[in-house]
Amino acid sequence: MAGEPNYITPQGFAALRAEYDRLFGVERPAIVEVVSWAAGNGDRSENGDYLYGRKRMREIDGQLRRLSRKMKDARVVDPAQQPDKSRAFFGATVTIADEDDNQRTVTLVGNDEQDVAAGRIGWHSPIARALRGAAVGDLRRVMLPGGEKEYEVLKIDYPAQAVRPAG
Repeated sequence: MAGEPNYITPQGFAALRAEYDRLFGVERPAIVEVVSWAAGNGDRSENGDYLYGRKRMREIDGQLRRLSRKMKDARVVDPAQQPDKSRAFFGATVTIADEDDNQRTVTLVGNDEQDVAAGRIGWHSPIARALRGAAVGDLRRVMLPGGEKEYEVLKIDYPAQAVRPAG
């Protein structure tokens, strides 16, 4: 979403940094070594190790550029520091119930750290946008691909203390 900050939790930023460090410090040097070895074997036009290695190196360099850009644009926000814990903001874990009383617990996280299966939904997703600023007892309507749904906010939690990223 252009113009909006790219919020991320300290854990999410640490994961981006770890992926960058792994690619830059481990995977790329290993591929450079393979490409150097393969280049020394003569004809490069039919050398599978050389051709695959060069292709893989371009992929890694592209991933490194994307990760670098994401880290540069990231705005790290520690949910434990949220002053108003009575409302759903970035980093909140929110329990909601739909019209059929099906409960679901979601955590509002940065788009780069979302994992729907684990209950972490991106800050710009339809449900997260609907829940922003909600308090316990609020009803929120969300337009989903399957149609409109209404959710009631049952509970809002934040981490108890500041989280220190690993590394």
